[in-house]
Amino acid sequence: MTTTRLAVVTGGIGGIGSAICVRLAQDGHRVVATYHPSEQAKAEEWAAEMSQQGYQIGVAGGDVSSAEDAARMMAHIQEEFGDIDILVNCAGITRDATMKRMEAKNWDLVITTNLNSAFYVTKPVWEGMLERGYGRIINISSLNGQRGQFGQANYSAAKAGMHGLTMTLAQEGAAKGITVNTVSPGYVKTAMTDAIREDIREGIIATLPMKRMALPEEIASAVSFLAAEQQAYITGANIPLNGGFFMH
Repeated sequence: MTTTRLAVVTGGIGGIGSAICVRLAQDGHRVVATYHPSEQAKAEEWAAEMSQQGYQIGVAGGDVSSAEDAARMMAHIQEEFGDIDILVNCAGITRDATMKRMEAKNWDLVITTNLNSAFYVTKPVWEGMLERGYGRIINISSLNGQRGQFGQANYSAAKAGMHGLTMTLAQEGAAKGITVNTVSPGYVKTAMTDAIREDIREGIIATLPMKRMALPEEIASAVSFLAAEQQAYITGANIPLNGGFFMH
């Protein structure tokens, strides 16, 4: 039987993040979704929509690309909601360009938002997990962190780095009841991919062995599995959810 835990999902009001929040709530956990301060109105509207669907999900604003603001946000969550048992690092952005055209500011922005944030958000809860002898951390990486992607040097490097963090923390937390794992989705059907020009989108789908993109709920299902108390012996793993597009 699963005990109710407090789960925090960074970037929780996005397409994949929303699905993860809903699934963890369905699993019986208390859930808090984080959002960038610039999206406060959107977050409040999202929380109201979740409530109408029967999910009482808390929201907390903070800039995860800032060590100081991430620490402030996590302290606020722990003060208001309690000890954090499950952390899903899902926040991320893209600023695509070939190496020839990539500006240093967009390299820095993606590395900071996608990779540094995982450290900035995890650090404030890590000691508490060690002291309590329990924790589940799931880092949402990407297929492109495993195979690379033309025009995504910044994004691919950040996502590959997330799994490096996973493997190290998995070793540091193993004897203390903390598991740390990575989930690496491939192409996922979200508002972002729906906005891709139809002929390009169909061309992408044609390359996928399953001839479709993943659903956000399928990513959430993997997170739910790794977040469960029963998965106490899976740690340091990188779970691919790419429909067979890349096998490693």
